[in-house]
Amino acid sequence: MNSSRERVLARVRRALADVPREERPRDHRVERGYLRAHGERTVEETTALLAENLADYRAVVHRTRASGLPDLIARLLERHGSRSVLVPPGLPAPWTAACHATRVDDLAASTPHELDAVDSVVTGCAVAIAETGTLVLDGGPGQGRRRITLVPDHHICVVRVPEQVVDSVPLALERLDPTRPLTWISGPSATSDIELDRVEGVHGPRTLEVVLVEADPAGATDENP
Repeated sequence: MNSSRERVLARVRRALADVPREERPRDHRVERGYLRAHGERTVEETTALLAENLADYRAVVHRTRASGLPDLIARLLERHGSRSVLVPPGLPAPWTAACHATRVDDLAASTPHELDAVDSVVTGCAVAIAETGTLVLDGGPGQGRRRITLVPDHHICVVRVPEQVVDSVPLALERLDPTRPLTWISGPSATSDIELDRVEGVHGPRTLEVVLVEADPAGATDENP
């Protein structure tokens, strides 16, 4: 009996039987009519789907207006018992203006031990994907170095709605630069052992809180991350 490998190769040979030997793969363009998003949604439906999928990954989701963002972040830090908060360069100053926790700057010289001693980190993001409940950070202003969102135990990530929210991964990729340090986050860090017992906080934050912030009716947020 032929092996599985031999059967597969035989099918390939039959499929290529009428292809001229001189023809190369790039000689003919292959149409790839992939779906770019699954269905059509309103802005509110897309945002609701993002919130639902984030929560499904055990992220804690909050919604607020721009004017309420500073107080909300301050409450989240206080509720977590945070005495220190890491703030990346470029994070809009008003976001943490109401916080009583000690601000820690994102410094290249910071050691993993020093970062581990920080209670929380607040960042913006580059884009959020509704269909997968994924946040993508690219190290831009307001996001800081990748490690600051991997070492501290508590991460608050602010997403501007609707401008930073897209339906799907293909639409997100259009906005991202593959040469930048991309960090894809779907919920708090988690893993499981051979018996599928879930353990959170092994490779990153144990708690992920996502704030979906909309512009106030009279205008947009003061600064962009």
